[in-house]
Amino acid sequence: MKKILIINGHPDNASFNDALIGAYLGGLADSFQISSIIIRELQFNPNLQYGYRKRTELEPDLVTAIEKIKVADHIVWVFPIWWYGSPAMMKGFIDRTFLPGITFEPIPGSSMIRKLLRRKTAHIIATADTPR
Repeated sequence: MKKILIINGHPDNASFNDALIGAYLGGLADSFQISSIIIRELQFNPNLQYGYRKRTELEPDLVTAIEKIKVADHIVWVFPIWWYGSPAMMKGFIDRTFLPGITFEPIPGSSMIRKLLRRKTAHIIATADTPR
């Protein structure tokens, strides 16, 4: 059974993005195993305080999120584009979870990395509001 992970990056639970997630889930067959990460509900510090120089201890919600990411076959990111970027909490979530040893490994003596999320697929559903 294919495992699909929905990552909701919108800070508002009454958003159009939440409605899109509902429609996406409504269109899936029952043969998928669905899990979700709703970033606004996680308890964590979004600041990567020391950059990559020193590892900040991961909060329990981030540990759980990382495990969901690792076991998923397909990841669906849903978020708004604000000022040409993602919401701050989503950026902080990525900063704190997509770390060396978790999603990639540096290759010693090379500028390349070893990808640790291989064989996964993804969809990105990004919404934007622009003036006419």
